Amino acid sequence: MPTSENDVMPSDLRDTIKTSVLKHASDDLVLTGVDGNPTPRLFDFRAILLEPRWLDAYTELFWKRFESKLPFQVCAMESAGISLVSAIVMKSITRGTPVNGLYVRKSRKKHGLMKILEGTPTKDPVILVDDLINSGRTFEKQIKVLEEHGLAVSDLYALLAFRTIDAYQFASKRGIGITTEFTLGDFDLPLEQDPSPQPLGEAFEEVWRFRAPEPSHHIVAQKSAPVIDSERIYFGTDSGTFFALEQSTGAVAWSFEVVFHPTGKGILSSPALFDGRIFFGAYDGNVYALDTKSGKKLWEYIDADWVGSSPSIAPELGLLYIGLEFGLFGKRGGIAALDMKDGSLVWQHRTSQFTHGSPLYIKEEGVVVIGSNNWILYAHDAKTGEIRWEYPTGGDIKTKAAYDSKWRLIVCGSMDGNAYVLNARNGLPVYAKTTGAGIYSIPLIHDGVVYITSLDKHVYALDLDSFNERWKFQTNGRIFASPVLAEGSLWIGSNDGCLYELDPEKGTMRSYFQATERVVNSIAYNADTKCFFVPTCANELYCLKKRPVTPE
Repeated sequence: MPTSENDVMPSDLRDTIKTSVLKHASDDLVLTGVDGNPTPRLFDFRAILLEPRWLDAYTELFWKRFESKLPFQVCAMESAGISLVSAIVMKSITRGTPVNGLYVRKSRKKHGLMKILEGTPTKDPVILVDDLINSGRTFEKQIKVLEEHGLAVSDLYALLAFRTIDAYQFASKRGIGITTEFTLGDFDLPLEQDPSPQPLGEAFEEVWRFRAPEPSHHIVAQKSAPVIDSERIYFGTDSGTFFALEQSTGAVAWSFEVVFHPTGKGILSSPALFDGRIFFGAYDGNVYALDTKSGKKLWEYIDADWVGSSPSIAPELGLLYIGLEFGLFGKRGGIAALDMKDGSLVWQHRTSQFTHGSPLYIKEEGVVVIGSNNWILYAHDAKTGEIRWEYPTGGDIKTKAAYDSKWRLIVCGSMDGNAYVLNARNGLPVYAKTTGAGIYSIPLIHDGVVYITSLDKHVYALDLDSFNERWKFQTNGRIFASPVLAEGSLWIGSNDGCLYELDPEKGTMRSYFQATERVVNSIAYNADTKCFFVPTCANELYCLKKRPVTPE
């Protein structure tokens, strides 16, 4: 490292981190961790890394570590990492050893070129840089994104490590080096420990991955969630193709094409499966019933201009319910009850605004409930369509409600940020849970607890008897995905590209799987094969299995 009167030594930097970066919670300073819960301390490197002296010190330390490894390129995750990459690239010019810079977006851009990796990559190996490494998930996602682009990561560099190097198996298994200047021990703090003998991010093996063509990256909302029978998995795609895949291999068993839909907006409806038939709606305005063995069309209901709603089935009534959307002024939405045998209309009801929300059939109450963009939740008599009651919320209702038979309560999320708890018999309000943003997911009720996900990035667990908040968990992205219970755990996808496995009692993370794209839908799980099927916003489908836990 060159010497000058402006040089900063690691000891100087350590002292500055102690005084200006390390923050301790106090009466007038409340600190929050990445899980949304209070934390006694954190490292705020952004407080110094845009100061010329310390940014230059970072780059000098970097070049001292890696100048012997030229040629390479440098990359980081937005947004804090952009300044680090920029400084290293600019320093490379003055050194006479120019290197290329890249950065990875936290989520794929939704307009323009819709990139997730910015810059113009070369074939050189990549060194990832950051201010610190804690769980390593920021680095892990970047590695996966770069691998998708055919790039190899050689090293990770950070100022501070929270754990021992052997905790970062996602890197060591790939032969990636990890270099840091400090550990928590340099600041008289204990190293972080993983709660299990197996690193949380190493819990899954990828059995196969299926990629449907022509995904619509600009549509970030719930899409067609997969459903399974004993052998196959079924879902629709943005391009208008409905797929049936073999669960064991991911091979296409059959596919069905929907035509005359808006470009890039083919099938967002999540299918319903019953008695060898699969039902779904499409943005060509039609509702379809297909044979699950062959993919042959059994019937088609033609009435609406668009169908983004997902069907709900009442087998004992022989009816299928689904929301419809129309291009008519004042009558833009509604619900239709169709005969499951031939798709003929039994009854329908129109609303003033689009109905993207999905119906919920409640056998015990004899009703089907559905929300609309007119902000109203309707309860219809399941046989006749007569309105039993209606409840006004403060925003669009985009998905499906949930029902608890013990308390006879309905829980419905709204884009006004509230989850409304209503009396199922008369629609009278019982409670409203306010979150920090809209709710675009289906609540899950189990054993007297309701689990709610919100666009405020949190998962909430509420007791249905007292409505007390048991816990909340924060992800690193907005949550469109609906929670699922499987194998004694709660599973939630997030726009940060993670599938989280949580303890349903405590809200603590048991494991996670990092994808490169947003996870906006609920997963499917086959209890017989122990396979998890994880969909992404890019019309990908992962088949995962849990790895055996390595004993200590």
